[in-house]
Amino acid sequence: MKALSQQRRHPLAVLVLMVLALLLSGGLYAVATTTNEAKAQTESYSAQDLEEGEKLFIANCSTCHGLDGAGTPSGPSLIGVGAAAVDFQVGTGRMPMQANGPQAPQKAPQFSPEETAQMAGYVATLGPGPAVPEEEYLDVTQGNAANGAKVFLANCAMCHNAAGAGGALTRGKYAPSLMGVEEVHIYEAMQTGPQNMPVFNDANITPEEKRDVITYLKTLEESPNPGGFGLGALGPVSEGLFVWTIGLAVIIGFTIWLTSRSA
Repeated sequence: MKALSQQRRHPLAVLVLMVLALLLSGGLYAVATTTNEAKAQTESYSAQDLEEGEKLFIANCSTCHGLDGAGTPSGPSLIGVGAAAVDFQVGTGRMPMQANGPQAPQKAPQFSPEETAQMAGYVATLGPGPAVPEEEYLDVTQGNAANGAKVFLANCAMCHNAAGAGGALTRGKYAPSLMGVEEVHIYEAMQTGPQNMPVFNDANITPEEKRDVITYLKTLEESPNPGGFGLGALGPVSEGLFVWTIGLAVIIGFTIWLTSRSA
């Protein structure tokens, strides 16, 4: 006890106590925040919805993701992905996958919106994660298309093209076109980072900026083609290939015509 009492007077004792206090308070705050977030995500779902969601998950998803959602060699863990990830993947038909591949393609959804919401609610109970966005952040009438263009060009255009037409990536992967995609799925994609896409949480792109990006993309959808061939709005590569192919064909045809005339 005497030795311990002496250590209390050590110059570093106060520093050690401060570090311990910070660690303790930070840990308690993290636990409280996690609990509140998980509760907030699931309180919008009824007990019956969560029960039905669990049944749907076990019947359709557990083969790859495990009965407890912790993942298997065939599929990643879903603990902590949140309701938004499930709503995006299942709502766009990417999940369940038809076959293994470098990327899950979009296809017709296999579940109704109600069933998708039930599965999303169940997965949200496995661990805290991004929730399905609120309607106010999907209302493009409140968005700023000009600011959305700045955010999109700075963060998304290198993969999805400045016109949102998509583009090729490496090893058979690709950035899909964003034309015709529902507002909620665009928001959820930014939230959850599906496939090869990075996650843009609220610290990177705020909910208001996400709404601006959606507004910009919807403005592009409604913009008329100024004329000529759109070529998918894929930019100079497709345009250059088109000009090269057609131009070369014209030159060859003109040469053949001149040769036949001289003969």
